Amino acid sequence: MHFGFVCDYRRPIDMFQTNWNDASHEKRLWLDVMTIHLDSDLLRTFVAVAETGNFTKAADNVSRTQSAVSMQIKKLEAMVGEVLFERGSRGVSLTRKGQDLIVNARRIVSLLDETAASMRAEALDGPVRIGIPEEYSYSILSRALSAFAKMHPKVEITVKYAHSASQMVALEAGELDLAVVFEWQDFSDGEVLMRDPTVWVTSNLHLMHEETPLPVALYSRAGWCKDFAIRSLEDRGLPYRVAYTSDTTSGLKLAVASGLAIAPVSRSNIPPDCRELTVADGFGDIDASNVVLHRAPGANSEAINGMADAIREAFFSQLTITVPPPGA
Repeated sequence: MHFGFVCDYRRPIDMFQTNWNDASHEKRLWLDVMTIHLDSDLLRTFVAVAETGNFTKAADNVSRTQSAVSMQIKKLEAMVGEVLFERGSRGVSLTRKGQDLIVNARRIVSLLDETAASMRAEALDGPVRIGIPEEYSYSILSRALSAFAKMHPKVEITVKYAHSASQMVALEAGELDLAVVFEWQDFSDGEVLMRDPTVWVTSNLHLMHEETPLPVALYSRAGWCKDFAIRSLEDRGLPYRVAYTSDTTSGLKLAVASGLAIAPVSRSNIPPDCRELTVADGFGDIDASNVVLHRAPGANSEAINGMADAIREAFFSQLTITVPPPGA
């Protein structure tokens, strides 16, 4: 599927006209400065290069030759009048203008793919029961449900938010079709969606990590906290006191943002105005969690398969490449 997009760049110019018989007055005129016709094929190639950081790998992704990809990028750069990539010995990285463009380019390519899929796919129906950690309810599940519901509005979706052990019990009891869980030990043969280690997090405003003993926020469930979070402090000889407990990740994030304590949080879920406490701060990773997708035996309906694909794609979209700023 191929589309063209028109971007109209306009700017207002103030014109002042003096009339000796009347008071001066302002006329605002709009001048067309630049109209860019963006080709969807060029945007798709641009996204592929940005995500792989390599022209050769991007060429494989878009089924073109490396020289064709290079020509497409040059054409796109000529259209926007800016260099979009910086070339280096290890590949390419986005320039500041490239970083501005990549956000909308991803949206356009995603929308085109979603539109094409909805035109090809037959609408599904039936129930789908999902278990997922609260951490990913907004960042992942909202994206998956949005894409899935547009194509399959008749599917009945039930979502359970709970900790991983509870999700696995529900899956084995036949109460869930799909379960996304954390695995930090005794790794299974489930499908790994991403690696998301747990780290200690502090507020940039309150700096609770500088207090002695450390005020910490912990889950009310003892097992993981004792075996991993508390042990990580004790192994480093860091004195602490439990200042806050909660049964949800939202509760721990609230404790950090409010300046009550530091807390163990998945690296992908660090709240705004907070940061990870690294080895340089005297801390380090608490665990090496994998985020894993499990499916109940016999859960093979088209609706369940479609939802599994949507969840998988949402996690894949989350794995963005960090692009250094120009001159870094």
